[in-house]
Amino acid sequence: MYEPDTDVSDSPERESFDHYYGEGLVTDLVAPVKSGKEASVFLCRANPEIAGSSLLALKQYRPRDHRTFKNDHVYKAGRVLKEPRDRNAVRKKTAYGRSFEQAWWTEHEWEVLRALHEAGADVPRPVMRTESSILMEYVGDEVAPAPQLRHVGLSPSEARETLDRLLWNVELFLGHNWIHADLSAFNVLWWEGKATIIDLPQAVDPRSNPHAADLLARDVKNLCDHFGKLSVRRDPDEVSRGLWMAFLFAEL
Repeated sequence: MYEPDTDVSDSPERESFDHYYGEGLVTDLVAPVKSGKEASVFLCRANPEIAGSSLLALKQYRPRDHRTFKNDHVYKAGRVLKEPRDRNAVRKKTAYGRSFEQAWWTEHEWEVLRALHEAGADVPRPVMRTESSILMEYVGDEVAPAPQLRHVGLSPSEARETLDRLLWNVELFLGHNWIHADLSAFNVLWWEGKATIIDLPQAVDPRSNPHAADLLARDVKNLCDHFGKLSVRRDPDEVSRGLWMAFLFAEL
């Protein structure tokens, strides 16, 4: 069992938990799972009759002023803010603009998760969101969370099958107009013989983002480089070029 290593009694995490508790989805905030630059993840016990699972993960985004996601303009390129008030507030970095942008990233990951989970991709099932958090499927158990793929030793056959499955996911993402844009062995969890792709706030739409082809190529290279260390060889340039051409010619 986890032992909590931080006090969340008066925090955004607690506020988000209280919201989900009020909806009847969760019953207990168990412990922190991960503390990253962009967000923290907490394990929650859940009401399986309502939430569909006895354990869920609460992903709480850090306030925009405290986030350090590098080069976020690359990922935002091509996104459109329809309301002039919102565009001006974000550009001027007013209090409203910072709050709006916080909710914008959360909403973006929520929508990407919903679309890709519905399409059959290996991503966590989204359950509910607030302006600064997402409640989603938890990968692991109460003893420990699922490890990152980079920490997992795979047999040769497991490595081949897993790379094939991950590249299948990359293709599925692209066929539904999404590119992860930060995919690597750091953002893949391994649990009970299955890989799950996580962390999608920076996902880009290849129809509008001018950096899409490069971001796709980077995702593929990261995967191929990792599995190359496990003696599973793929040519990342050939794979990414084939995927991009198939996307351009609507063959996915």
